[in-house]
Amino acid sequence: MNLLDAIASHAAARPDALAYRSPQGELTYRQLWEGAGRLAAALERRLGENRAPLVVYGHKGPLVPLCFLACVRSGRGYCPVDTSLPPERVARTVEAADPPLVLAAEPLADPCGRPVLAAAELTALAEGGGPPVDLRPVEGEDLFYILFTSGSTGTPKGVQITADCLDHFLDWSSQLGEGFPAEAPRVFLNQAPFSFDLSVMDLYTAFYTGGTLWTLPKEVQQDAAALFSSLERSGAQVWVSTPSFAEVCLADRRFDSTLLPDMRLFLFCGETLQNATAQKLHSRFPGAKVINTYGPTESTVAITQVEITPALAAADEPLPVGAPKPGTWLFIAGPEGEDLPEGERGEIVIVGDTVSSGYFGRPDLTARAFGTRRVAGVEYRLYRTGDKGYLRGGQLHYCGRLDLQIKLHGYRIELEDIEQNICRLPGVRGAVVLPQERDGTIRSLTAYVAADWPGERGFAASQRARGELAQFLPAYMIPKKFVFLDALPMTANGKVDRKALGGLAR
Repeated sequence: MNLLDAIASHAAARPDALAYRSPQGELTYRQLWEGAGRLAAALERRLGENRAPLVVYGHKGPLVPLCFLACVRSGRGYCPVDTSLPPERVARTVEAADPPLVLAAEPLADPCGRPVLAAAELTALAEGGGPPVDLRPVEGEDLFYILFTSGSTGTPKGVQITADCLDHFLDWSSQLGEGFPAEAPRVFLNQAPFSFDLSVMDLYTAFYTGGTLWTLPKEVQQDAAALFSSLERSGAQVWVSTPSFAEVCLADRRFDSTLLPDMRLFLFCGETLQNATAQKLHSRFPGAKVINTYGPTESTVAITQVEITPALAAADEPLPVGAPKPGTWLFIAGPEGEDLPEGERGEIVIVGDTVSSGYFGRPDLTARAFGTRRVAGVEYRLYRTGDKGYLRGGQLHYCGRLDLQIKLHGYRIELEDIEQNICRLPGVRGAVVLPQERDGTIRSLTAYVAADWPGERGFAASQRARGELAQFLPAYMIPKKFVFLDALPMTANGKVDRKALGGLAR
């Protein structure tokens, strides 16, 4: 069953069941399906044969998912643009997407010369009627959504995800953490903005399974009292976030099974999950599973999974990111693109049924990163991730970005290798290591560390960190400078903000 058929089925069988909840309002499955249908008809009447993707601008109000589904029900993909993005970034994304129409669920200061449907008109169209029209929803290799990610040139690049890619992902994601009774739909917690692909794991898995999505808007996440009040009221059973966001919550002792008594499953993606984070979750939520996943935007959210048991979390080595889902194969490529044997480190290459069709309007970038490969007699799309890793016993181990490899005093160093070892130190909640340059040459390393070391900061804490790291790292890999923070800054997506930390060094 595809996503749209699943939502239609839930709307028919359980029309008054809650599909979506945010501080701005709620949507039942009937409201979601019928409202999106009326808005889709209005889009079809207005745009006719123009099937170009549309931009949906907004944060987490109920109009946003209505707009998403209206686009795809009318046969058009969509591109979500979140209000947390700076105006210049919004403008560049809109220009790159080049939509015939912008659906602005919230006020948009500069639509870059594109026609706009504002919130009041969108609401009226979703609630009103109009002449009936035939709708041909997206399907198969049709574009479902575009997500713009950072480009190395500073220009965002749009990852195209087809309807088939999304449906193959949902067939798999809906089974993660098996053990939920079919007659009791799940409540999914949403942390990430909809312009970040991690949100697909909660938004559409909730809709696919007939569950409820409980959103945490940015203003709630930035206010500890509001955040914990929302969590307490949510009844959430499935937690989907980056590890960094979970660590922010774990810093407060109230974050446990008393606050979230129904929590059954923690799903992580987007960053490295540290052993200590998993151990804290097992201690605070003894009845919940912790699942680690891996996947770039270009392969539709995630393509591996492994349950992090208490025994695995206690092991004295970095956690694996899991085995690939059905329909996906992993290869480790050497410098010349050759397949490397198990245990050897190289570039992670993904082949399978959820690999993107490429970058929107950028055939040059698509040709560099994508290709095809025949597996079991079938040709699939291939994506070269730029991530470093190795396979052991069928499990993928992620070793960081190839572009986070530096050379210092003649040594090649993986920055994420140092970060993972800092996070092995007792009491450390997170760490980022950045190179410090002078005259175009890397001269030293600075570590930014969030640690629960009462009364220790400055020189004493730095000396302690250096001494303990000497157990794991050679001297040339130990940062020259340590900066201790109460918490690492995060982006709107819930990832550690490396750029903000780089600004501290200036």
